[in-house]
Amino acid sequence: MALYSEKVMDHFKNPRNVGIIEDADGVGEVGNAKCGDIMKIYLRIRNDIIEDVKFETFGCASAIASSSMATELIKGKPISQALELTNKAVAEALDGLPAYKLHCSVLAEEAIKNAIVDYYEKNGIEYDKAKYAPGNCPHCHDDGEGA
Repeated sequence: MALYSEKVMDHFKNPRNVGIIEDADGVGEVGNAKCGDIMKIYLRIRNDIIEDVKFETFGCASAIASSSMATELIKGKPISQALELTNKAVAEALDGLPAYKLHCSVLAEEAIKNAIVDYYEKNGIEYDKAKYAPGNCPHCHDDGEGA
C-alpha cells in the first residue's frame, strides 16, 4: 500500500483554496512544535455561512492536503456545521492518513475552530469559551488517536 492515498496526493499537488482573504472575518492559526507544521485559516462569513475560506500552510504533504480538504468541507456551509468538522472526518475524506500524520488533520480542525472563535470575538457573539479553549478540543485531544 502506498504511504499516501490518491486524494492526499491530489490535494497536496493541487491544493484548493490557497491564499489570504484580506480583511477576513475570522483568522485562526495553529502550529505543531514537534513537526514544524503551521496552518492559518481565513474565513469570509455572511449570514452565518462560510462564503469563502483560504489557507496558508507551512508543512508536509499531509498538512497541506489536510488544510485543502478541510477548506473544501466547510466552504459554503453554516458556521454550525463547520464547528462539527472533526479531524477524523478530514482524514476520512482524504481516504486516510498514516497514523503518525493524523496530527495534521488535528491542526486543520483546530485552525478552523480558532478562526470561528476569532470571528465570534470580533463580532461580540457569545460562545462557550471552555469548549473552545486551546487544547480543549474533544476531537483533537482525545485518547491519543486524534493527535
